Amino acid sequence: MEKRVLGKTGETLSVVGFGGIIVMDENPQQSSRIVAEAVERGINYFDVAPSYGNAEERLGPALQPYRNKVFLACKTEKRTATEARAELKTSLEHMRTDHFDLYQLHAVTTLEEVDTICAADGALNAFQEARQQGKVRYIGFSAHSEEAALALLERFEFTSVLFPLNWACWYKEKFGQTVLKKAEEQGIGRLALKALAKRKWKEGEEKPWPKCWYAPVDDPQEAELALRFTLSLPITAAVSPSHAELLWWACEAAENFSPLSPAEEKLLKSRARAQDTIFPELG
Repeated sequence: MEKRVLGKTGETLSVVGFGGIIVMDENPQQSSRIVAEAVERGINYFDVAPSYGNAEERLGPALQPYRNKVFLACKTEKRTATEARAELKTSLEHMRTDHFDLYQLHAVTTLEEVDTICAADGALNAFQEARQQGKVRYIGFSAHSEEAALALLERFEFTSVLFPLNWACWYKEKFGQTVLKKAEEQGIGRLALKALAKRKWKEGEEKPWPKCWYAPVDDPQEAELALRFTLSLPITAAVSPSHAELLWWACEAAENFSPLSPAEEKLLKSRARAQDTIFPELG
C-alpha cells in the first residue's frame, strides 16, 4: 500500500488508516485477526479513541505484537487539562503502550471549546506536558466544523488536522476546502475523516452498518470512487469507517489507486447534488 509523509514529521503513513471502532464489540480473537490482516495488507496507521466503546480494550492487545512497527494515534474529547491528563493515562493503559505517536483533541466543534482547550488550564496544556514527558510524540486535532478548525490552526502549531474530506460535502457544500487550504499553507499533516460517507440515515431506515452514524457507500465500486476522491486531495491518509468490510473495500481501492479523471469528477459532482450531506451539521 502507498505511504505518504505526514506534514513536517518525516513519518510515512499508509494512505488508509485503521479506525479503531472497527474492533469495538468484537471478541478478542476476531479483533486480533482483523488487525493482523490490516498489517498484512500494509496498514501502519491506527487511530482510536475512548469514545469508541470498548475499542481501546480490544485494539490494545490485538496491536501489541506490532506496536513498534505502526504509527498509533489516539484522541480525547476532554477539554480541560485535568480531564485530558486522566484520560490519556487510561488510554495508554488500555492500549498497552507507553506513548502515542499522535495525540489529538477529538471532534472540536465550537469556538467555546477552542477557548477552553487553549486556556491556561485547558487540555492543550496537558498535551504539551505529555509531549515533554515522552507520552506523546506529536499533537493534533480533529474537528467537525470549519470555524473551530480554523480557529485552532491560528492558536497553536499543531502537527496535523484530521477533518471530514468527503466527496458529497466537498462538492455540494464546499465543506473542508478552506480548512485543507489553510493546513496546506502551514505545511502541517492533513488526515481525512468520512471518506466513505455518503449521506445521513433516513428516519426509520434499516441500518446495515450499525456502527456508522451515517449511511456509507453501498458497494466496492462506490467505495473506490469515494476514496479515490479523498486520496486525490493533498492529504496523507484517510481513516477507515467502522466496519471491517468497509476497511477491506478501502484497502482494495488504495491498492489500485489512481487520481480521479475529469469525467469521474463530473460524475461525483452530479451525484453530490442529490445527497443529504452529513456536514456541515446544522442546528
